[in-house]
Amino acid sequence: MERKNHTSLKEFILWGLTDDPKLQIMFFAAGLFIYIVTLTGNLIIIILIKIDQHLHIPMYFLLSNLSCTEICYITTTMPKMLWDLLSETKSISFSGCFLQMYFFLTTAATEGALLTVMAYDRYAAICQPLRYTLLMSQPVCQWLVASSWAIGNLNAIINTAFVFSLNFCSSNKIVHFFCDIPPLLHLSCSDTSLTEMVTFIVSGSIMITTVSFIVLSYFFIVWAVLKIRTTQGQIKTFFTCASHLTVVSIFYSTAIFTYMRPSFSRSMEQDCLISLLYTIITPLLNPLIYSFKNKEMQAAFLNILGKKENCQLRKFLQ
Repeated sequence: MERKNHTSLKEFILWGLTDDPKLQIMFFAAGLFIYIVTLTGNLIIIILIKIDQHLHIPMYFLLSNLSCTEICYITTTMPKMLWDLLSETKSISFSGCFLQMYFFLTTAATEGALLTVMAYDRYAAICQPLRYTLLMSQPVCQWLVASSWAIGNLNAIINTAFVFSLNFCSSNKIVHFFCDIPPLLHLSCSDTSLTEMVTFIVSGSIMITTVSFIVLSYFFIVWAVLKIRTTQGQIKTFFTCASHLTVVSIFYSTAIFTYMRPSFSRSMEQDCLISLLYTIITPLLNPLIYSFKNKEMQAAFLNILGKKENCQLRKFLQ
């Protein structure tokens, strides 16, 4: 059979989450609710940190950047997924698929890098308190955030370029709800061994490096916590890191399972379901775990509400 070059392919068809009409409506309602909550929660975080002077410290500067990344991250996949749940065609253009993969890989790797920077921030605050202002000065924080985005872009450029240099033949149906690396490699009629190796090296290097830094940071943090004499002090210190560890565990465990397995052991349907955890659930957890259980964020939120109530009371009295 004659091969068709990938440049002749004009669109892909996304398999989506289900073809059952009743389940599609249910998934649409749940997905729309999650998307709205995620956007609203992360926007509230960004606004609170911008407005409240007490939150103008490195930890919350990094958290606001993580929230911004989460908004970009979930927006690369969720609107298209919601549209496809109500659409019959579920098609995406070749260029649209390219751009979706590029922005998804950029924001995903950037989030991983930012989670690593936040682990370093916790290490500096707990293990190096006297040098904290020097280690996490404003120029350093800005450089770390910029470096995170640079890592994300480099990851996306290399992986997207290699995936879309492949040939795609008779079938254009992607067994997924967005354009990701594994389903497109599965769809290609080219020899994908080089692309798989590049993906494994590039994405694997980023994951191994960031996870290693996170583990090392928390090794020193735990060591420092164990030296605290009071149990109450140990619990309080560990509680400040627990939310970060929760998000890191979910994000990296699912991402490593998806991208680091060999192709022969993959199940596209299984990968599709697992990817929901790191594409949709993780961005949702950011406002729920990081901030709304954080006393300083709660105080900032109540403070703003209090100011609004006082302003309304003054207007009423006048």
